[in-house]
Amino acid sequence: MDINYELYKVFYYVASTLSFSEASKQLFISQSAVSQSIKALEKKLDQTLFIRSTKKVRLTTEGEILLRHIEPAISLIKRGESQLLDVGVRGGQLHIGASDTICRYFLIEYFRRFHQSYPDVRIKVTNSTSIGCVELLEKGQVDLIVCNSPNSRLGNHMKVKVLKDFHDVFVGDPDCFAFKHLPSSLKELLEYPILMLSSKSTTSEYLYHTFAVHDLKLLPEVELNSNDLLMDLARIGLGIACIPDYMLDPEDSLKPIPLTEQLPSRQLILVQHDNLPVSQAAERFLEMFHKDEEALLKQGVREEDIPLMLDLL
Repeated sequence: MDINYELYKVFYYVASTLSFSEASKQLFISQSAVSQSIKALEKKLDQTLFIRSTKKVRLTTEGEILLRHIEPAISLIKRGESQLLDVGVRGGQLHIGASDTICRYFLIEYFRRFHQSYPDVRIKVTNSTSIGCVELLEKGQVDLIVCNSPNSRLGNHMKVKVLKDFHDVFVGDPDCFAFKHLPSSLKELLEYPILMLSSKSTTSEYLYHTFAVHDLKLLPEVELNSNDLLMDLARIGLGIACIPDYMLDPEDSLKPIPLTEQLPSRQLILVQHDNLPVSQAAERFLEMFHKDEEALLKQGVREEDIPLMLDLL
């Protein structure tokens, strides 16, 4: 079957904007040319792709299915163009997806090392939750992602490298939070305002599951998208925050609350898509982790201990 790429390009812009006029502006063609292209594609596929009305345009079920396939393809083409242009001008681009917390408290040192080794490579970071990062990778909008595991969105077509083991801890400020007695169990924690990440995060999934395993119902006082803001609220005594242990600072007024229950550990993982190509810059970034691992293995470090030792480099 002959593929008319221009028709799919027009479809992508109409589907993305849900507007024939806006698509025509972005494509620099007339609105009638946009309409004719969509009609031609619908005839070719023998499917209605859009429901048109005087007020708005929306995708049909068939249109939504097609968009899910076209969107990654368009992203790959854009990335390919960008990589080729960047290689000639600036040495390429590394595009990473990661949350603000992971960037600030873990990745920043790796970015520094990478930039020192490859100063001509442009580093681009897209911030999203660990769940959102998987969606970015699925659509081909980033080269690699660093996210939390377990992650309900990870698929079998993704290659995963464990970078770090960590524990979630509950923290509070003893000086400004009026503890009648220090909570020592998950059940006692529920007597205090719990500050945690929003429901669209792997941390939220993890905490709700952890409390449910102990037959407890978690009812957070505050749900936000920023661990740093959760810590700020805990410092002024608004509640007890749940954060990754790698955010802890001994100098901070926030102190971890020891619990009788051993919370399951989680991991930071580096993920690439098995079915999508990565840029030269991304391969160099991956190579940096491989070299760290090889150096540790030569020093006699056991393979299962490598995530812990990488954190100390």
